[in-house]
Amino acid sequence: MELVRIDKEIRTNLTITDKQGLTVKLNELGPPLSPKELEKISLAVESRLDKATWFMICGSVPPGVPPHFYNQLIEIAHKKSVNTLLDTDGDALLHGLEAQPTVVSPNQQEAERLLNRALITRSHLVDAVERIHGMGAHSIVLSLGSRGAIGRNAKELIEVIPPRVDALCPLGAGDALAAAFTWAIDKKKDFIDAVRWGVAAGTASAKLPGTSFASLDQTKHLYPQVDVRSIG
Repeated sequence: MELVRIDKEIRTNLTITDKQGLTVKLNELGPPLSPKELEKISLAVESRLDKATWFMICGSVPPGVPPHFYNQLIEIAHKKSVNTLLDTDGDALLHGLEAQPTVVSPNQQEAERLLNRALITRSHLVDAVERIHGMGAHSIVLSLGSRGAIGRNAKELIEVIPPRVDALCPLGAGDALAAAFTWAIDKKKDFIDAVRWGVAAGTASAKLPGTSFASLDQTKHLYPQVDVRSIG
């Protein structure tokens, strides 16, 4: 792990969850970053990519960060033949897609903001996946929480449905999905199986209290219960 120090104090995020799994997130804005600090981040990323197979870019950008910053990081990774996963929101997602990341993994709300439309029906979601795929990403995994995910690459369009579980805290389930998907691809599993592993990890993590992430054993337990269906 390499930390890039900045001059100002980092933000604090609060999450309140009740026994039924209802979760309220109170996320502060991050501190502004100076051009010098952004350069330090870029250099730190570039120095790590020589030994990497995947570069995951997750989270929103702090105030004042140019909307093309993630775009620039993806291009650095591509020059070093490193796969990229982009999981962000707003203009950072819009411009990040221009750099053609290997995979983009928005949730439903992020996809709605990107496309400026409500996604209500299943056909809306499928159409959104097709449109985002056409915006530059080689593959897309649209995270739908308890409804699983819809995945699209150059060959397949699939719906991946998890079993019903008692969710204690869904916070971080999308992060678990992205991490497990990347792990599976790195283990030479195909796209469909990787999305299935991602949904299993996200579902297993949602069953845990707080911000806990499921272990490999917990994910393996749910994996056989995850259903995969071809669309179209």
